[in-house]
Amino acid sequence: MIARKLVRPLAVAGVAALLSGCISLLPESDPVQLYRFEGRLESAGAAAPASSSFGVLLPDSGFVQASSGDRILTINGPEAAYIADARWVAPAETLFQEAVERAFDANPGPARLVARGGLQQSDLTLRLDVRRFEANYDNGLRSPPEILVRVQASLVARADRAVLGDRAFEVRVRADDNRVSEIVEAFDEATAGVLGQLVDWTNRTAPSGG
Repeated sequence: MIARKLVRPLAVAGVAALLSGCISLLPESDPVQLYRFEGRLESAGAAAPASSSFGVLLPDSGFVQASSGDRILTINGPEAAYIADARWVAPAETLFQEAVERAFDANPGPARLVARGGLQQSDLTLRLDVRRFEANYDNGLRSPPEILVRVQASLVARADRAVLGDRAFEVRVRADDNRVSEIVEAFDEATAGVLGQLVDWTNRTAPSGG
């Protein structure tokens, strides 16, 4: 798997040392700065809720192993590294799952997430597999990286387990600067872009008879 290949050189890679605000690649006692991404979408305005809704069950998302924890993954060609002295406030897979839930809650469309354990109230199951969640230094280590978020989604009917839709969503956002704060903002923007497409697609993939 790709994730296993990426993890090996992380302890010795020097990408993070070039980021402004990073004191050292191997700090002895310096505090770690915590960050979060929320993937908040622009307000849809005062649109009225859909008159006919359908329930969507959201299991835990799959997440590429190298990016699933609380460290911020960077890619430089065949090499990978985690940003020094910076962590997500919670594992990235947890923050992403929460962002998906907020995106559906804030959207007035017909697709409504049902609580876990509410299988009987769901018409569809939405399965997500986050395959890329990284900062790509495609223009060299001194240039702002491009954030890549790629998600594979499938919608399955609960009644007969038929696959109603299967689609990949990908958004790339260039960070404004090669600083951790700017990189985190780009992660947030890329996540919001993917979630906007995902929610819209789910709303348009209504179950048969829904």
